[in-house]
Amino acid sequence: MRKIILAMLVVSISFTQACQGNERSSEKKDGKELSNKAVEDNEKATITLNKEEFKKKVLNYEVNKEWKFEGDLPCIVDFYADWCGPCRIVAPILEEIAQEYKGKINVYKVDTQKDPEIASLFGVQGIPAFLYCPMEGGPRMSSGIGRTNEETKQMFRNAIEEILLKSK
Repeated sequence: MRKIILAMLVVSISFTQACQGNERSSEKKDGKELSNKAVEDNEKATITLNKEEFKKKVLNYEVNKEWKFEGDLPCIVDFYADWCGPCRIVAPILEEIAQEYKGKINVYKVDTQKDPEIASLFGVQGIPAFLYCPMEGGPRMSSGIGRTNEETKQMFRNAIEEILLKSK
């Protein structure tokens, strides 16, 4: 019995140490210390929006009762949550898409845990969900991802070409 308890204790301590071993290191830049998280965020092409930023860059829903896009480029809005597995899968794919279409579209992210009001405005009930906002016409919603990363990338490329960048 003591051996079993000792073995369980060793396993739980090892597991605890492994979980804590994922802390971000820091590096110096211009004499200031930055976490890797901050460095990564500065390089990202996707932009996380809060309620106020959403109203400036996508739709000011408190002023406009009808759809009136506020942006200067068409955009995709990714409704996500940190705990969502498919959302974590799609995040690096959207980052690639944002880099690929840089200067043609914007890719925004809205955390449904922090800003549920925005998600409910568009009837988001499951995540990941995506709002495609063209320069002219109304927005379109979609949800879910493909079976593979490549299928998901192609899903976004098709939607971008058909909804956001279509020729008149």
